[in-house]
Amino acid sequence: MTELLEKAFEEASKLSELEQNALARWLIDEIISERKWEKAFAESEDVLDKLADEAIEEHAQGKTKPLDIN
Repeated sequence: MTELLEKAFEEASKLSELEQNALARWLIDEIISERKWEKAFAESEDVLDKLADEAIEEHAQGKTKPLDIN
């Protein structure tokens, strides 16, 4: 455990039980959420690469047209 995390837990230990539980739940939820995003991105990276390759190929074949943003 890093010194900074140890200090954070030391400070958290001074909170009331209710505040400690709320902080713990928030931290656990954040860690779980971050892991889910990392997994989702890792799984979608190959799909995004494939789509980008297809778009580049279609552009090279003249199958695309400029986007008119007006």
